[in-house]
Amino acid sequence: MTKTYLFAASGLAVLMASPSWAADAPKEVSEVVVSAAPYVVSMDSVTTSVEVMKREDLAAAPSAGVGDMLSGLPGVRSTFFGPGASRPVIRGLAGPRVMVLSNGVGMIDASALSPDHQVANDPQEAERIEVLRGPSALAYGGSAIGGIVNIIDDRISSTRVKGIHGRGLVSATSVDDGTSVSGALKAGVGNWVFSLDGMQRKSQDYDVPVPPESRRAMAADGEAFPGPDNSTVANTSVDLKAYGGGVSYVGDNGFLGVAVKRTDSQYGVPGHSHEHEEEGHEGHDHAAEEESGGVLIDLEQTRYDLRGGLNFDLGIFNQLKVSAGYAEYEHAEIEGGEVGTRFLSDGWEGRAELVQKERNGWQGAVGFQALSRNLDAVGDEAYVPGTKTRELGVFTLQRLDRDSWGVEGGLRLDRREIETEETSKDFTNFSASVGAFMRPAEGWFLGLSASRAARAPTEAELFANGAHAATRGFEAGDPNLDSEVSYSLDGTVHYGAGRWNSDIHAFYVKYDGFIDLRPRGVDDEETGFAIFDSVQTDATFYGAEAEVSYRLWEDGDRSFSLEGAADYVHGDTDRGAPARIPPWSATGRAVFDGGWWTGKLELRQVGKQDRVADFELPTDSYRMLNASITASPFKDKNLKIYLDARNLTNTEAREHASFLKDLAPLPGRNFRVGVGYKF
Repeated sequence: MTKTYLFAASGLAVLMASPSWAADAPKEVSEVVVSAAPYVVSMDSVTTSVEVMKREDLAAAPSAGVGDMLSGLPGVRSTFFGPGASRPVIRGLAGPRVMVLSNGVGMIDASALSPDHQVANDPQEAERIEVLRGPSALAYGGSAIGGIVNIIDDRISSTRVKGIHGRGLVSATSVDDGTSVSGALKAGVGNWVFSLDGMQRKSQDYDVPVPPESRRAMAADGEAFPGPDNSTVANTSVDLKAYGGGVSYVGDNGFLGVAVKRTDSQYGVPGHSHEHEEEGHEGHDHAAEEESGGVLIDLEQTRYDLRGGLNFDLGIFNQLKVSAGYAEYEHAEIEGGEVGTRFLSDGWEGRAELVQKERNGWQGAVGFQALSRNLDAVGDEAYVPGTKTRELGVFTLQRLDRDSWGVEGGLRLDRREIETEETSKDFTNFSASVGAFMRPAEGWFLGLSASRAARAPTEAELFANGAHAATRGFEAGDPNLDSEVSYSLDGTVHYGAGRWNSDIHAFYVKYDGFIDLRPRGVDDEETGFAIFDSVQTDATFYGAEAEVSYRLWEDGDRSFSLEGAADYVHGDTDRGAPARIPPWSATGRAVFDGGWWTGKLELRQVGKQDRVADFELPTDSYRMLNASITASPFKDKNLKIYLDARNLTNTEAREHASFLKDLAPLPGRNFRVGVGYKF
């Protein structure tokens, strides 16, 4: 693979340097959804549900893992395993059904394997994060059957840079005595662009307004709830460092660059103590965990990336895009000063896309993707065997936009092989989509799309056989599982004109062979955990997301707007309700833009969830009040001050999508102050 990279890089460099090529370098367009397709798609013309967080949004938000950072966007929640580990939950789906990408290729970590595993990429490294809700399997493979989160950094520049540019951000939070520092530099020397960046996030155990264990969990254990009392969630400290750099050559015909990044993280895992093995029951002793120090995860990853783009004129194609990443990942679970379990992952993933010339509104691309990854677990909780995963995929996406109407569609063929020392399983999957859209009047966009997507089972779903403390179950895989297939229908209504801007998305998904963990109804004698089997069943999910804003008043650069958002998802299987399906939510926001400052007041209501699976407790509704101010009070408008208050009423809030909802509520009242500067 290394030789392949070198040959590809050499070829691209020669082509870019050649004076015979006359095309301009690819240019960034601010409102283009990079993750939706290899060709240009503007935000107001996508038929799927998309959300984009830009650099200014990330700077204004409290530092957090990727799941917690995105939680609260319509249709998005977090797996919240304490501040150290979180992944996005999209439309009720999580884990292997939601792909978290780095610049369009996989993380090559172990975060999808277990909810207590941290994503090896922090949002403060990003210049932009794109969230695609619903099936995105055509562009990225079956693991995107539920959605995509693409974390896009700027280590490899695709455009020329003059001089030196940079940004910096320092912030502190009260709820966890936390600090966060991040920065990036970019310098241009002729056709060469050099970049450096780094960040550190540190925090202590966070405060909550009630005892961490919920009323329902204590009642189930026969204990009395002591009542509201300010407390902390033990073993939730975080110390995360990430730093990297890149270099790229930007010619008249494109660019080619390489980057390297190192991530080192140590974080506590609440509710992960192993005293259940000694006590022989599922109860959790917080005092014992605090006394023993609990479980600490020590994570390390070194990652190398290559990205390039080449403009040319060859038949129906005019651009080639390539991206690839190689990483070596390891995390150790440490308890009592000793390593109990080690998870190791190494491998590479690459993709190449040939983009077609635009012809009378017709855009398209053909893409190829390949993946090779080795995953191993050694120690007390090595509930999955060592596996080798190889995958190849080929796809095409096509779109015809005739201004007032259009159609789009795509096809993808994947082959995945998962091999252990004892056996090998292979899956060939076919995915397809078709959609149509129209613009019946100024500002209106209506879209409808249907898709069939297929996902191969993961190594855990196939081969797991052991106790998994994070999920509080003994997990038993099934090597005879077939691919999971979904049939979905998505509808989109977008309106943006004058004072109004709104987006409404509705979806219905039917699954054939939905892979689910279901309790067998007996306990494992050694651990006391209930045994959960990987089974296949039919399932349906449906729901909607909506966002709307109205500008009530405007005077020059000052304005006052009202914003609202809501979401709902409902899931059913032949075996009953799926576990950890988020309840409905609604958010209202008042925004005043005073030119040099912007103030926001937000009220968020999350409903109760009492449609639960076996071995799962309901959660109550909660209402959270947030406020923030972003100001540029000095002559230099590049200097910004961030003041933020979350959960002002110090309410008890539990994330139903989290395995820890009954052991670790969301943080209590939190104040944040930050200073950012860019040049």
